[in-house]
Amino acid sequence: MKRALDVLLAGLALAALLPLLVLVGILVPLESPGPALFRQVRVGRGFRPFVIYKFRSMVVEAALTGGPITGGGDPRVTRLGRLLRRFHLDELPQLWNVLRGDMSLVGPRPELARYVAMFPEDYTEILAVRPGAFDLAGLAYPDEPAALARARDAETEYVRRILPDKVRLGKEYVRRASLGLDLEVIARSVAAVLSGRAGG
Repeated sequence: MKRALDVLLAGLALAALLPLLVLVGILVPLESPGPALFRQVRVGRGFRPFVIYKFRSMVVEAALTGGPITGGGDPRVTRLGRLLRRFHLDELPQLWNVLRGDMSLVGPRPELARYVAMFPEDYTEILAVRPGAFDLAGLAYPDEPAALARARDAETEYVRRILPDKVRLGKEYVRRASLGLDLEVIARSVAAVLSGRAGG
């Protein structure tokens, strides 16, 4: 049932948002030369790696000039990228990941292997399900980059404070997983974006 709902909703969303996807795909390389899409390997269900897709919101050489964690005000983020992140438009290509079966619409957010390796036993439980585009941690940290911007070292703050809480929330989702919870998370996440409470 969950997989069928994922395919149905992701397919409908991609069809409805196609003009916006095309527009953003054109604007991204116009502002910052390079590919429109950002690709990164994340850890999926059963510890299987997969490539996650996002619209590129940073300069192409971003990985050479800083770490994987992005705080608010990071100079590597482009002007268009800040707008995309504010309304989470950079994450729309993940609907393709959902259609492919790499992700679900709702589930614990997929992490980089370096962070998964810090909590191997916890992720054994968390990665029993597909990672999601929406999750409980997204509701708990609607503007994570702004919170990280206040830290002296964004990655240290992420690893010490935010990541352990995301792990806790990921396990909570797995234990409480239901269609009702999924619909609640989607509705609250979309409402947060539309109301401007979510950042990026």
